[in-house]
Amino acid sequence: MDRTTSVLVTLVLYNAILIGVGLWARGRNKSVQDYFLAGRGLGAWVAAISASASSSSAWTLLGVSGAAYAWGLPALWIFPSTVGGFILNWFWVAPRLKRLAAEEQAVTLSEVIAPPETGRHRKLILRTAALIIVFCFTFYIASQFEAAGKAFESVFELSKQNSILIGAAIVLVYTLLGGFWAVSVTDSVQGGLMAVAALVLPVVALSAVGGFSSLVDGLSAIGNAGSPIGSGALVGVFFVLGLMGIGINYPGQPHVVNRFMALKDDQALRQGRVIAIAWAVLVYSGMLLLGLCARVLFADLGDSEQVLFKVATELLPSVVAGVMLAAVLSAIMSTADSQLLVAASAISYDWNLADRHKESGLAGTRSTVVVVLIMATVLALVWRADIFSRVLFAWSAAGSAFGPILMMRLLGRSVSCRATFAAMVLGFGLTVIISFLPNAPGDAAERLVPFFIALSIAAVGSTKK
Repeated sequence: MDRTTSVLVTLVLYNAILIGVGLWARGRNKSVQDYFLAGRGLGAWVAAISASASSSSAWTLLGVSGAAYAWGLPALWIFPSTVGGFILNWFWVAPRLKRLAAEEQAVTLSEVIAPPETGRHRKLILRTAALIIVFCFTFYIASQFEAAGKAFESVFELSKQNSILIGAAIVLVYTLLGGFWAVSVTDSVQGGLMAVAALVLPVVALSAVGGFSSLVDGLSAIGNAGSPIGSGALVGVFFVLGLMGIGINYPGQPHVVNRFMALKDDQALRQGRVIAIAWAVLVYSGMLLLGLCARVLFADLGDSEQVLFKVATELLPSVVAGVMLAAVLSAIMSTADSQLLVAASAISYDWNLADRHKESGLAGTRSTVVVVLIMATVLALVWRADIFSRVLFAWSAAGSAFGPILMMRLLGRSVSCRATFAAMVLGFGLTVIISFLPNAPGDAAERLVPFFIALSIAAVGSTKK
């Protein structure tokens, strides 16, 4: 069986499993709370791996390995930033958010940052939050379809347009069927596949280089070609600070923190944090090592985000490479589901939350899923950008809009209506505005300035409950 056939067989089997999960999960959705939070019944493994996979995926598999290939050793600063974000989320955010969401019966992050006591402008805040979420996650979902396009293009030599459409159609089917249960379980499968790829591919690539000493020698010979911090110490400081900004934006990610709201009990939380952090260490270190090895092995790779596919194709037997590529490809496609569900919940649930008599129900929710997916697919087809940059733009915009307000609430403080709205709009708006300006090293301004301005506003406008 050649590589293309093995990829096709594995893809068919894998996606049959995904659709089967969707059918199984459909019977578990009796209410909107079931559809969005799995009835607050997620166990440790599903919560930990699905949260990890939905926050990483294409960005990690293709973007981080590509950054390591393009930048060299400075890319290693991605590791403490991302793992630090996992630690912040699981040890500080998760226990507090789980308790607060249960006490207030909150289903979405927007409901946590704008509780009923927010005041008469709660509807404005909720609807603004919904629009911000849809904006951010349309970009985020589009990046996942872009990754699927690159994968299909690499493996099957299909056009990127057809590849994107195929990936979008598969995601649509099982997200419509199963909601949060289907998304969480399939993301767990995806996270397991990512861990396998992060173990196998770097080991194979390191062996091809000749071991760690040969890798160090090879990187030394290449020097600082492509390094973003090769022009001085001050530039290096801003580069590192910019990457650290990835970590501080973890609490404001709706598609990640909703897993904490869905945790079954405290035991699931304790076990989940160990699993999630171990997963992050394995996957991020593996993808960074893969990119560095590829930097030595393949001198002129046109698209740095093709590193994973290049290593699998060149260094593994055809059948093994086919299975590995199919697994990674399937994982990339299934990532969009979490962001899609959050964007749908923002419109179908949060939009009408202040009007208790209005409910979209599951039919309205599923209609919103279709609309958001179409928007993201169109964006992926017409707008070209690298996965690393596009994901981090959406990540920073959402993190700066929601993270500072959530932090105040988790500190037991009540944020005023005006401060909530101002912090949310400025955190988001400044990120968008700064993204149009010339990039600072590590995009430090885009990732840090909006966040800390929003945090200051939320802190000044808050009182102890």
